[in-house]
Amino acid sequence: MFGFFRKSKPVKIRSFSENTKYGVAAKDLKELMKKACKTLQVPLVGAHVCLYSDGTEVTEEFFPTLPDHTELVLLSREQTWSGVVCDIGQLLNTDRHADGLIKAAKDLLSDEQSPKRRKILTDLLQNLEDRSELESREEDEEWFKGVDTRFKTKSAYMKFNCGSRIRSYMKEVDDATKSVQKAQVKAELLKASTCLVEKLKAAGYNGCYFDRTGKEPDRLCTREGWFTCQGAFDQDVCLSLHSINPYGSRESRIIFSTWNLDHRIEKKRTIIPSLLEALQNHKSADVNLTYFYRLLFTRENLKLVHIVCHKKGAHNLLCDAKKMYRAGRNTDKGNQRARGRKRLLS
Repeated sequence: MFGFFRKSKPVKIRSFSENTKYGVAAKDLKELMKKACKTLQVPLVGAHVCLYSDGTEVTEEFFPTLPDHTELVLLSREQTWSGVVCDIGQLLNTDRHADGLIKAAKDLLSDEQSPKRRKILTDLLQNLEDRSELESREEDEEWFKGVDTRFKTKSAYMKFNCGSRIRSYMKEVDDATKSVQKAQVKAELLKASTCLVEKLKAAGYNGCYFDRTGKEPDRLCTREGWFTCQGAFDQDVCLSLHSINPYGSRESRIIFSTWNLDHRIEKKRTIIPSLLEALQNHKSADVNLTYFYRLLFTRENLKLVHIVCHKKGAHNLLCDAKKMYRAGRNTDKGNQRARGRKRLLS
């Protein structure tokens, strides 16, 4: 006869707007609704309950299947819940100062068990901590003197600054078209140029290299904005340990403009001529444009160097002839030309 008595199920429940969770035990959804609405002072009419994790609505049939201590959210008639993103949205829409936002995010993180949601909150927390530093025009007017008014944060300007440098490299590729006499070669170079531009646009012109709020594998600086010289093209490190923080002051920002994104395999002397040579006897579709893209525009071939460490003499490094063409298009003739010139970059 005892089988007719349903055991109470313990759950944790909170309201839409409050983070505080309350323990409630109920035999069924109806009992849970009564207790939760009374505890959280939510009108019973139109109220409903969903999973905190992803917003799935809890029905009478679903309730008995819930594990003990499942986290739930009580909602009024007009409210909806889609998971942890709702907590994030509420945080960002408050009028709290940055310190308050960071504390709230940490509180959410300390009470979060799901690895996926912890990752979301961890990323949010890092972003908020980045934003808490002097970043905007209102916070550091001196830093923004001489900077176009369209840039509202230091990171936005620094990202644009890096992208501008990268764009200038693309312009040099476009300018090379003017020296090409053969119409067919010029047409293939234009196709190659279009392909490279599309790759650059997709990557945001790699402006992330100077953006301190970007992800660590992408940016060249610390989260505080410190850049370290990577040494001359033929060195592994900077022997003078040059460093600078262009985010720190207007003077540092201006000085940083003298630092170079130096091509180890040289852009004008080697990469662009090699691209032109490859297109002399091949269609752009047969040339490995991804390889040339990496050499021209990415950290695979770029080093950030202090002006003192920027060696302007010939680097004597070549493109790898084995990588210049797509699979099956590399020719023995091309290999012979490459071996007959300067030494290959190891």
